[in-house]
This record gives sequence, structure tokens and C-alpha cells, in this order.
Amino acid sequence: MDASLEKIADPTLAEMGKNLKEAMRMLEKSPRRTEEENGKKPVSEDIPGPLQGSGQDMVSILQLVQNLMHGDEDEEPQSTRIQNIGEQGHMALLGHSLGAYISTLDKEKLRKLTTRILSDTTLWLRRIFRYENGCAYFHEEEREGLAKICRLAIHSRYEDFVVDGFNVLYNKKPVIYLSAAARPGLGQYLCNQLGLPFPCLCRVPCNTMFGSQHQMDVAFLEKLIKDDVERGRLPLLLVANAGTAAVGHTDKIGRLKELCEQYGIWLHVEGVNLATLALGYVSSSVLAATKCDSMTLTPGLWLGLPAVPAVTLYKHDDPALTLVAGLTSNKPADKLRALPLWLSLQYLGLDGIVERIKHACHLSQRLQESLKKVDHIKILVEDELSSPVVVFRFFQELPASDSAFKAVPVSNIAPAAVGRERHSCDALNRWLGEQLKQLVPQCGLTVIDLEVDGTCVRFSPLMTAEGLGTRGEDVDQLITCIQSKLPVLTCTLQLREEFKQEVEGTAGLLYVDDPNWPGIGVVRYEHANDDDTSLKSDPEGEKIHTGLLKKLNELESDLTFKIGPEYKSMKSCIYIGMASDDVDVSELVETIAVTAREIEENSRLLENMTEVVRKGIQEAQVQLQKANEERLLEEGVLRQIPVVGSVLNWFSPVQASQKGRSFNLTAGSLESTEYTYVHKVQGTGVTPPPTPLGTRSKQRLPGQKPFKRSLRGSDAVSETSSVSHIEDLEKVEQLSSGLEHDNLEAHSPEQPPRAADLTARQTEALQNQAQHQEDDHSQMGTRVQRLKV
Repeated sequence: MDASLEKIADPTLAEMGKNLKEAMRMLEKSPRRTEEENGKKPVSEDIPGPLQGSGQDMVSILQLVQNLMHGDEDEEPQSTRIQNIGEQGHMALLGHSLGAYISTLDKEKLRKLTTRILSDTTLWLRRIFRYENGCAYFHEEEREGLAKICRLAIHSRYEDFVVDGFNVLYNKKPVIYLSAAARPGLGQYLCNQLGLPFPCLCRVPCNTMFGSQHQMDVAFLEKLIKDDVERGRLPLLLVANAGTAAVGHTDKIGRLKELCEQYGIWLHVEGVNLATLALGYVSSSVLAATKCDSMTLTPGLWLGLPAVPAVTLYKHDDPALTLVAGLTSNKPADKLRALPLWLSLQYLGLDGIVERIKHACHLSQRLQESLKKVDHIKILVEDELSSPVVVFRFFQELPASDSAFKAVPVSNIAPAAVGRERHSCDALNRWLGEQLKQLVPQCGLTVIDLEVDGTCVRFSPLMTAEGLGTRGEDVDQLITCIQSKLPVLTCTLQLREEFKQEVEGTAGLLYVDDPNWPGIGVVRYEHANDDDTSLKSDPEGEKIHTGLLKKLNELESDLTFKIGPEYKSMKSCIYIGMASDDVDVSELVETIAVTAREIEENSRLLENMTEVVRKGIQEAQVQLQKANEERLLEEGVLRQIPVVGSVLNWFSPVQASQKGRSFNLTAGSLESTEYTYVHKVQGTGVTPPPTPLGTRSKQRLPGQKPFKRSLRGSDAVSETSSVSHIEDLEKVEQLSSGLEHDNLEAHSPEQPPRAADLTARQTEALQNQAQHQEDDHSQMGTRVQRLKV
């Protein structure tokens, strides 16, 4: 490109191209790598500083812009993928710089140049998208073209609007018809731009009985138009969709055009499916849009061109009205809006434009055909084979006995159950969409909420493929990721009801119904001082649930555990995540209950021990004071005098007995240390209470993680069990012979043990050893009997 720039005669244009290329190279480069190459430490300059008097060079300013664009990559990783900007993107960005440079020409040259750019771009777009005999309006805001079209329709239908203004509208109110599937906020935007009240908008419902759930109901629209005419209103404009903003469905534009011609209504069409007009084969529903009064195109999004304006093509013969409505302008700057698109269209060429749109449509068809072969996936655009938008969601039909999500008529289910199951399935689809967005970011998936179908995942390559560089391999990877996530979704959905029943049947646990949580369920432990009727903060409950969460995460199971506030409450509870395999729900619930109870008891024990220690310290102080008084009476007053006492002690030493005290934390009392000094061993004291254990605790196989169901009856387990039985028999025989040998040596008459030679510590050790040997012997005997059986 540098060699071609040298051929340009105008040095300013050549320098502009070089500067733009160098600036793009610097801005797309990692800021940390740039600082390392310059040998400087990256500095974050979020706080604005004073304007330097001497000024800065271009490189320093671009580095500042680069740091502001990318931010601190170490602290905040990029959450959104930056669009790929190729050579065609550089041409579009160069158009903005050229527009500013061209505006410096003299008026005559500027007029000729802007007229040529505007006429060329309009002609190319009309031929590419099959819209004959029309004009073009280029605008930055996508909805701005429709607002200007509405203004043109008002001037066309109200002849005295220029003179009388709103008085004409007041006597005969205009009505703008919008589909219920139109983009959110479109009607409010039109009313704000036109100064019309909200009653001038009429929302047309979509088909509820026949056809697509996202297509405008033509029969109902005709009824609304007749009612407005009878009430003295003026049907002004109808906005139809050639690809709705949500799922890409196309209205019956042919029938809508006939209805609009009958009542003199302006028909405007917009939508992503208008891009398919550039292809060789176009569906009849989309092809009918070429006969409408106006349409809005977004070629920048379809072709991956940054900073390219949207285009509104319209048909009107009166240039004075178009000038009043703002669709045409005599300002050269307004005409130069088409310059970035003029450059980009020439760079791509007709073949390049068609190839990009065709590639996006092939990606959608590839995904749609692959999803038809995947179980538990519902596609919402099966009747729109030519639509470049694919919307799908997860669903599963379960037996009627389960209260999980079922594909049954809504009329047969209670409204409360329908709402709960709807939210439950929406949460799973929302989790699926977020997982797919992270695993395959090149596909540009989005999670949408539909009024009828619920939460779905949308794939619209016409809007994202060129910017993200989506290819066929990415679609195949997306299918693989969906198939890998389906077992998790189905398993979680099946375990939810079982988890609810187990929690409700376990004392001390409360099941929290939070349908927005995409997991097995939510549970809360009810401690002794818990007040269910209060929604205030519960410090004791938060402490127990925090410890419970730590214990559950230490088990290293496949489940994820999180702590959070209860739905519409401030009390803590445990959120259990998705299950990737068959989970023993009974063991899971029992583990939660036992662990929470143990944490609560340990917490109470610690509180009680604190009070016991405080009382023990006070008692120890009293006993120490009494011991000092007794020693004073025993030794006498003279021995307390420093000089006299030392002399008396030298002539007549005092044989004082050692009277120490020790504090037993388990018993909570002071004990004498006389036993310790005499027997040289510390007393055992009171045995601490045993740790509570679950009644359903089971033995796990080697390598088996917690909460996994054991594979009973399998060949692998039976072979392992037979080998372990043989090994146990061998160990029992060796241990039995060893015990007999130890008993013979212990009771041999040749070397009888002498009690006088044994210390107290040795005696206690021998007693413990004998007791352990007896216990082991009895356990092994029982095990042998079981193995024989």
C-alpha cells in the first residue's frame, strides 16, 4: 500500500493515507507491548492533567488514546471482542478524514464532488438491493431515517401543516402502526422526534393462532385501520419488518402493501433480511419489500464496515417536501456523509459485497441444519429457511409425574406452575447462552428474552460475522459445545424435583424456591435462633452458611456451591450449581444438614467455652490468693523478711509441697497437678463429645468423588469386590497368626512382666495396646464370618 501511495500526485492525500495506516497500527497494538519496546513503565493516566504549554507530538497523543482505549489489561481483561478492521475498514475510516479535507475546497469543486459521490452511492445501492427509482438519505443514527420519513408523510397528507402546524394534527390525529415485534423503544423515539403524543402510536399484535408468532396479524391490522377511520383519525404510516429485531421473521409484506394502497398509508420496511436482496435467489416475502415506499438499510453492519452511515431509500417526486422534511440538504457536509460508504463499496466491488452476504447466510443455514439433528434443541425459525437469523433454545419433555419443564398445553397447567417452570427453563437457557458466548466468542451469540417463547440464544452472522471473522469451523465448534452442555442441562433438570423433596423431608433445612437460579436448587439451614418471619440480617446464620460453604468446597466434588441472599430476602443460603453427572441427592442433602449442624454446635461450644474460661480464671485467682495465705501461715511471718528469711531457710529449710492447678477446657474446671507430678503423665480428663456423623455415610471407591452414585451390579465393581475379598482373607490370616504370636510372647511364663519395673506411662500404653488388639481381633473375626457367608 505504501508503494501505491507514492503514485498519488497530491502530497496531502498521500500523507493522510500513511498517517492513518500508522495510527491504526499503533492503536491496534497492545499498549503494554508498546511501552516495553520504548523501555518505559506503563502508567495509567485516568486523572486528567493540565494542558501542556509546549504541546505534544502525534506519537505521544496516539499512545494516550491507545491507553484510554485498551485500559489496564492486567486489572480488567477485555470483556468484549474488538472488531476486526481489515483494509476495507481502513477505507471507511479514511473516508472521514477525506471528508474533512474535501470540505476545504472551493465551493464549485466541492459541489461537483459531493454531487458525484451522492449520485454514485445512491445508484449503486438501488441496483444492489433492487430498489428502482428512489432517492437515498444517509444518516448516522439508524432510526433517524424513519423519523424523517414520518415527517415527509405528515407533510404529504396534511397540506396545511406548514402553515397551521399542530392545529391540523389536533383536528385529525395521525396514527403510526408498529408491530408488536418491532425493536424496543422505536415508537417512543418517533413520538419524541415528531412531537406527537403516545396515543398516536398503535401497536399491532402478531399472529396468535396461525402462522409465525412474530409476524404482524394482517386481519387485525385491517380492523384497527377501519376503527381509526371511523373515529376521525388519519392512518399515516405502517412500519413492517423484513427480519424482526429479535428472531428475524418477515411480515407478509405483499398483503400489507395492498392494504396500505387501499387506505393511502405510507409503508416503510426495515430489518436484517433486506440484505438478502443482493443475492441471486430471494424469497417472495422479502422481494415484496422492493415495492414499498421506503426502506432502511445498514450496509456497515452487514459488510463489517466501521463508522459507515445507514441508508434510507425512499420514493417521492416533490423535492420541496423532501427538503422540508430534512431528507435532502444543500449543505456539502451533509452530502459528504456518503463518502466512507462510497470508498468502501468501490473497494469491495459487487462480487465482494455479494460474497460477504452469501457467506453469512450459509453460516446460518449450516447451523440450522446441524441443530435439527440435536435432541432437546428447539429452533424458532423453522419456517424461515432463507432467514439469516437462527434462534434456538433448550427444552426437554419429562414424564407427567415430574414437575419440571414439560411441553404441555398452557391451559392444562396452573398459572403459578407455568410461571415457575417458565422461569426455571429460562434460567437454564440463559446459562447455556452465557457458556456458549465464552466458549465460542467468534460466533457473536446473544441471549434474548421473548415474550412468548422465553429466553433464547440468537445467532445473527449478518450483524457479526464480518466483524468477528466467523467461519464454518466456528459453527461446527458451536454445535460441539452445545452437545457437550446438553447432559448437564438434562441432568440438572431431572434432579431439581428430587432435591426439593429431599430438602423438605430433612429436619433443619429449608428449600428456597428461586426459579431464576440455573442449578439443582437453593437451600438454607435453619439454626436454633432463626426467625422465619423476619427479613432482617441474620449474623449467626451468615456465619453458619459461610462455614458451610467453605466445608462444601473443600470436598472437591464436581458441584459448585455459592452463597447469596435468599430471593427477596436478606438471609444467606447455599446455591448449588449445575450437575454434570448422576448425583446422589440424598447424600448431598444429608451432608449439608450434618455439616451445618456440626458448625452450629462448634460455634455454641466455643461461645460456652469462652464463658467457662472466664469463670475459671476468676476461680483460679481466688485459689491462688488462698494458697498464698496458707503459705504465709505455714512458713511464718519471719521467713517473709528478705534477710531474716534467707538465714532461717539456710538453717532450717522448708519442705513445701508443690500444689499446682491446671484448667481442663473440656470439663471447664480447675484440677490439681498432683497426679501429673506423681505419675509423670498428664490426666486424660473428660472425654470430648463425638462429632455428629451422617446415618447414610457410605464407602467410596478409590478415585470416586463425593455425591456420586455408585455403579452397583456392574462387572467392574464385582471384579474389584472379588479381588478385595481375597486380599481381606489373606490379611485376616496374617493378622490372626500375628495376634497369636503376640499373645504367646506376652503370656510366656519364661519372661513374665514385672509390674514393679513398669512406669505409669508404660502401664497405660500396654493397656491401650491390649485393648486395640482385642478390638482388632473382634472386628477381623466379624469380617471373616461375613466373607465366609
